[in-house]
Amino acid sequence: MITLVRLIPIVLISLQPPVADIVPYEITAHGHTRIDNYYWLRDIEDPGVTEYLEAENAFSDFMLSEYAALIDTLVMEMRERISEEDSSVPYYRNGYWYWYEYREGDDYSVNFRRRDPDGEPEVLLDENLLAIGREYFRVEEMSVSPDNSILAWAFDTTGGHWNTLVFQDIRTGQVLDRIHNASGDMAWAADSRMVFYGLNDQMGRTDRIMRRSIGCDDEACVYMEDDLTFWPSVWNSNDGRWVIISTSSTLESECRVLSAAAPGDSFLVVHPRTDDLEYYIEPIGNMFYILTNAEGENYSVMQASADASSMPEWETIVPYSDAVLIEGIDVFDKILAVSVRTDGLKKLYIVDRESGEGYYANLGEENSTIYTSSNYDPSADSIRIQYTSMTTPWSTVAYDTGADTIRILKMEDVGDHFDRSLYESHRIMAPAEDGTLIPVSLVYRTDLFREGENPLVLNGYGAYGFSMNPMFSSNRLSLLDRGFVFANAHVRGGSDMGRWWYNQGRVLSKMNTFTDFIDCAEYLIEEGYCDSEKVFATGGSAGGLIMGAVINLRPDIWRGVIAGVPFVDVLTTMLDPTIPLTTNEYDEWGNPGESEEVYRYILSYSPVDNLDAVDYPAIYVNTGVNDNQVGYWEPTKWVAGIRSLNTGSEPVLLRVEMGTGHGGASGRFGWLRDLAEQYAFILGLVEEE
Repeated sequence: MITLVRLIPIVLISLQPPVADIVPYEITAHGHTRIDNYYWLRDIEDPGVTEYLEAENAFSDFMLSEYAALIDTLVMEMRERISEEDSSVPYYRNGYWYWYEYREGDDYSVNFRRRDPDGEPEVLLDENLLAIGREYFRVEEMSVSPDNSILAWAFDTTGGHWNTLVFQDIRTGQVLDRIHNASGDMAWAADSRMVFYGLNDQMGRTDRIMRRSIGCDDEACVYMEDDLTFWPSVWNSNDGRWVIISTSSTLESECRVLSAAAPGDSFLVVHPRTDDLEYYIEPIGNMFYILTNAEGENYSVMQASADASSMPEWETIVPYSDAVLIEGIDVFDKILAVSVRTDGLKKLYIVDRESGEGYYANLGEENSTIYTSSNYDPSADSIRIQYTSMTTPWSTVAYDTGADTIRILKMEDVGDHFDRSLYESHRIMAPAEDGTLIPVSLVYRTDLFREGENPLVLNGYGAYGFSMNPMFSSNRLSLLDRGFVFANAHVRGGSDMGRWWYNQGRVLSKMNTFTDFIDCAEYLIEEGYCDSEKVFATGGSAGGLIMGAVINLRPDIWRGVIAGVPFVDVLTTMLDPTIPLTTNEYDEWGNPGESEEVYRYILSYSPVDNLDAVDYPAIYVNTGVNDNQVGYWEPTKWVAGIRSLNTGSEPVLLRVEMGTGHGGASGRFGWLRDLAEQYAFILGLVEEE
């Protein structure tokens, strides 16, 4: 269903974009009826829909053809900053060292292990061979059995997380079992023959945890989640002694445990499901460590002794604090490594398991990002950490708990032309309209910075309590080296300043997320960090919702907008429980089907429902047909709606990946051209000034 000049000879292509047919569709709730003119675009089986999406790609190709040389240059720059031959730092687990390597020209990794650091490498999985002939390929899980003889790996060929779980004899390569429609997560019994794994329902939600013996027809359901707002998963404790099932919604969770040595027994509930109670367990031996909001929204750490017959009272070992958000724990024989956030900055808090005394690890640079990673050996005397900042390439470091020092094991190689001293990064606080101070992380090249003259890219997310951390991007250098300032707006809706920050940006407070983003942009303009005529906004998924909202609220601020897989049809989606993720996210957005107040509130900001006849900025949107997190039809309908009302002349482009999902192209290099196209779109707009 399209109106388009047919793409016969290239010279005859119209400069006008494709126009979607208007087919009114009524959606009624709480006595209120909305008309969705583009609802028909949901039906991917309709040849007219596919034709329309392909027409959008053809139009984008034509409009961006003038930047072909620039796109090629950007791709070349980005590839030059990626080491063709590369490898990860090996980590130790259950008698073996594990790592992966990239060989020259390879788009995917080869996964290895060996008995000792100088031993003979053993190939576990060559992803390049498996990806041959597939438009999309991603390994989403790899796990080795306790007896080190079987490799379990889950792969997706759609981008929609529809996994196939494979069990393979490591020595012979023989496939022992294959499970389709799997969630990707799994756990081992101690005998290395019985396994636990998740299966998905027809909507893509994990609803069952299954048990079976590898290669046998004895599959049994050990847990069924009937509440559509919850999503279960299964895994092993680090020491392999426990199988854990956790099921959670946005604001509640419930855990079950089972001894891996007795896989036929029933799972024991750690604490029954309770309204607004979240808890997550990390077992080691006969002790459970519990991250929970039982004492307050920023969480505390508790412990309980494992007992086969009952769960004792929880004992607090790291108390709740209004000033400190606890984000995760790693358990070692003698210490707990507690990942925290204070004043918006990530830190590592080390706690003695016996005395309960603690201290903050000395990790150097203040405005940085740290993640504990691959800490599978509880007896280790160092903690493996991934470390980065906006000017520090990703680094694997070891923190020595005895000496309170870090040792760099590897730093990402970003090419010979990167000079860290040329770049400056810092954090400022932008006042929101209600007086709240919003953190903004900035990076730019000092030799190219001119007060009030630089173009700016402002990025945002602000949802699900996910914090936007200051991180390095070698690809971003292609903008910084052309004079751009890049900024992250740590708007409410994330947990950047604590859990209360999240609560101020969800459900009936969601509008704070959008006004915070606008206020950050205006503050950066006022303070001279950028040229007011060269302000660009970027965001993906829930960050794409920000893009949709802010161009409706303040279309005049933005020179251009990049919206990746944007969640822009919020009301229609949240009214439809058949769409993946909808029911699981009622606590995030509200349930507009049950509450008229929530319905009216979402209606007030949902981008497709608030379009107007205004001069919209230049917009580049991308989506994937296999996206089961944000349906491709949402950005497609949004673009069609903008074009139908736009009183301006700036381009509005839609790029549709016909064989990928929410995360875009797979592999190391496949997505670089997509990013280069987005950068070229922005750079072309700057050149027009």
